[in-house]
Amino acid sequence: MSAADKVVILDRDGTIVVDRGYLHDPAGLEFEPTAPEGLRWLHHRGYRLIVVTNQSGVGRGYFPGERLAAMHQRLQRMIETAGAKLEAIYCCPHAPDEGCECRKPGQALMRRAASELGFDPRAAFVVGDRDSDIEFGRRAGARTILIDPRAAAAESSHRADAVVPNLLAAARTVIAGPQ
Repeated sequence: MSAADKVVILDRDGTIVVDRGYLHDPAGLEFEPTAPEGLRWLHHRGYRLIVVTNQSGVGRGYFPGERLAAMHQRLQRMIETAGAKLEAIYCCPHAPDEGCECRKPGQALMRRAASELGFDPRAAFVVGDRDSDIEFGRRAGARTILIDPRAAAAESSHRADAVVPNLLAAARTVIAGPQ
């Protein structure tokens, strides 16, 4: 597997950081409990880490785009301090009713990331905590991992390739490869 093929696309809220609704204060960002270790595992094994996130708080008028930029700068620093590195963050700032193609599960951000960063989405993993994340990955032909703390109960009710309780378990699943 080449470095170009070792790509993990991660959702932000509920996957890397605690989901606090329409959080727009960078100081409120807090890692999910196993996220730093999971990100480190992936990074140190040569996986390229990319975030793709829906952030409709901007489109809904809850906070300006500048606040989102500050959030993502802080997220980058947090991840670097944890011993990993994000290659890029792609974000849809639109409200759900705007009908944009960049809002997950739409594929505009996947196409943009693949073009700009030079990877095949069909060789990537998509990790997230919502059905829209899984559908986003499935539409791209990627392998999908759903994070659900109730992983055992969730396995039969989702279309993900794997269901795990946290980001560290997702990292282990990625590293283990196709089963």
